[in-house]
Amino acid sequence: MNPSAVGFQCPDCVAQGRRETRQGQLPYGGRPSRDSRTTTFVLMGINVAVWGAVLLTGGAFGRLFNLLALTPMGRCDATDGRGFYPVDEAGCVGAGVEWADGVATGAWWQLLTSAFTHSEVVHIAFNMFALYILGPQLERLLGRARFLALYLISALVASAFVMLFSGPFVATVGASGAIFGMLGAFLLVARKHGGNVRQILILLGANVVITVVGSSFISWQGHLGGLLGGLAVTAALIHLPRPYRKPWQWVLVGVIGVLALVAAVVKGAQLS
Repeated sequence: MNPSAVGFQCPDCVAQGRRETRQGQLPYGGRPSRDSRTTTFVLMGINVAVWGAVLLTGGAFGRLFNLLALTPMGRCDATDGRGFYPVDEAGCVGAGVEWADGVATGAWWQLLTSAFTHSEVVHIAFNMFALYILGPQLERLLGRARFLALYLISALVASAFVMLFSGPFVATVGASGAIFGMLGAFLLVARKHGGNVRQILILLGANVVITVVGSSFISWQGHLGGLLGGLAVTAALIHLPRPYRKPWQWVLVGVIGVLALVAAVVKGAQLS
C-alpha cells in the first residue's frame, strides 16, 4: 500500500486509475493553455500589424492591400486613388491602369491573408473587440490547437463562399468570417450544455440585420460562409462520442478545410 494524504492506496489501483484517466485534458480532447488569452492576443496582433502596414502603403488603394485582399478574378485599381475598374487584365492594361492578381490568376494566399486584412479603423475595431470577447472563452473550452482550427477553417470557408458567390472583381477583407464562425461555435456549445441560446441567437440576428442593411459594402458571402464553417468545425469537435474523438476530430476538421479549398480551386479554374 502507498501512503497518501487521505490514507493508503493500492499500487495496482493507482496505476489502473492513471491509465483510465486522461490527464490534463479539456472536455473535448484539447489541452488547457497556461493563459487562454495568448492565442487571441497573437491573432489580434497580426491583424493590427497588417492594418498598420496597409495604412502606410496607401490604404485600400495601395499595393499591399491589393496583394492581401481576396479578389476572385483580380483587381484593376488605380494606386493613386483615382478609382476602381471592373474589367479583366487585358482591359486594365489597355486603359493604362495597374492590374493586381486575384485568386483565379495566381494569388491563392488571399484565401487566408484576406482574413487578417483591414483598411477601415471601425472595421478592425469591431472585429478585434469581438475576438477579444469570444476568443479566450473558446480556447478555455477547446484548447489552443482546436481554437486555432476553428478560427482558420471558418476564415477559409468564408473565403470559399466569397469565391463562389461574390463578384469576380470585388475585393473582400476582414476577420468577420472567422468571428461569425466563433459565434456559430458558441451557439452549438450553448445548445449542447443547455445554455442561454436565445442571447446568442439575438446577437447573430442583429449581425444578420447589419449585414443585410449594409450589403452594398458588407460581404454577406463571407459572413454566411464563416458561420457555416464554424458550425461544421464545432460539430466535429464536440458531438463525436468520446471513444471516437481522438482518431476522428482532426480528420473531420481536415475534410471541412479540404472541401473549402476544392470549392475555391474549382471556382478559380472556372474564372481563369
